[in-house]
Amino acid sequence: MPGNVARSVASAVAILVASFSTVLAEAQSGPPVTIGFSMPLTGGLAVNGTSGLLAMQIWAEDTNQKGGLLGRPVKLVYYDDQTNPSLVPGIYTKLLDVDKVDLVVSAYGTNVTAPALPVVIQHNKTFMGLFAMDVNEEFHYPRYFSMLPVGPDPRAAISEGFFEIVKANKEKLGLKTIALAVDDGEATRNTADGARVNIKKAGLNVVYDKTYPPTTTDFSPIIRAIQAASPDIVYFASYPPDSVGLIRAMHEIGLNTKICCGTMTGPQSTSLKTSLGPMLNGIITFDWWLPAPKLRFPGVMEFLERYQKQAAGKGVDPLGYYLAPWAYADLQVLGEAVEQTKSLDQDKIADYIRSHSFKTVVGDVAFGEKGEWKKARVLTIQFQGIAGTRVDDFRDGKGEVVLWPDEYKAGEPILPYSSVKH
Repeated sequence: MPGNVARSVASAVAILVASFSTVLAEAQSGPPVTIGFSMPLTGGLAVNGTSGLLAMQIWAEDTNQKGGLLGRPVKLVYYDDQTNPSLVPGIYTKLLDVDKVDLVVSAYGTNVTAPALPVVIQHNKTFMGLFAMDVNEEFHYPRYFSMLPVGPDPRAAISEGFFEIVKANKEKLGLKTIALAVDDGEATRNTADGARVNIKKAGLNVVYDKTYPPTTTDFSPIIRAIQAASPDIVYFASYPPDSVGLIRAMHEIGLNTKICCGTMTGPQSTSLKTSLGPMLNGIITFDWWLPAPKLRFPGVMEFLERYQKQAAGKGVDPLGYYLAPWAYADLQVLGEAVEQTKSLDQDKIADYIRSHSFKTVVGDVAFGEKGEWKKARVLTIQFQGIAGTRVDDFRDGKGEVVLWPDEYKAGEPILPYSSVKH
């Protein structure tokens, strides 16, 4: 009899599982809703691009578990753009003309988003940009929306906090002169344009201002030239590979300055934090999000727990603080617009995004002019108290202190830079 009972239970469970599968299949009927994009999975931006892709895959899993979009499963269609802007127009042409995807979003980063926008405009598609700096300035395309919290004046916003800290310490430290070194890429040129506006407002004299090619590998001549100019403040607008090169050169040469280092991209990523360790101490730059108490928006820590489990052993950013929540939120916005309009009509989706506020894992998001955030929320941070190079030395936001804006502030700057660098 126990055997018969067991077989009956097993049979009942099998029927329930089969019934559930049938219900799910019926709930997700028809062809998948396809979302197409390129992503830098190799090359200089891959350190973050791979993290963004994993976050988007988790969003697709979560969405499909809830029944998909419009009762259809979601499928991501993506190609590696190799951090090469020249490959991007061809990828988006293929996605739209050959793969015929229903929706498109951008890659991670300005340099590989900007070349996609003209192709997307030709096809009249709604387009979500991911960490793309002011790429709609030229086009004013009404179906473009930016997942980057730089607000209506993006170029100046990213360095605003850095220069607020400069102004707050101007008299105490005798800050009068500044040197700029800028990667000759689209995002870094844009942020440097904004920095020059903030420099004028701060009443500083520029003693060095030069761009360098993105292919630069030896940064010693740049640091020596800056050192010779003897600036009180050093500002860099750099990408991940050059940020590493600049920081190493700064330490080899012994850069002597009072405040450093502007808007360096790269040190926010776990792999670069663990490769540089204490060399980061004293650097003031930007960040977009940290697991600080005031920034733990609903759902974000649960998402990161899933992300970190899936990232283990994959060579992907193991913590995911820099890009992963934003890549997830990017698709949260697009997915909600599709569901709420019950449509894949690009005008309806764009109108909905433009006219609504969204609750996402990175907090409340609302879009204004040019598709940028209505209000900026850039963090200015300083690396402090880093003793080692393990992932745990940076877990839960350790090693980074939010200095600005005041509503998220968690500490004071340690200055001058030359006294705290390792």
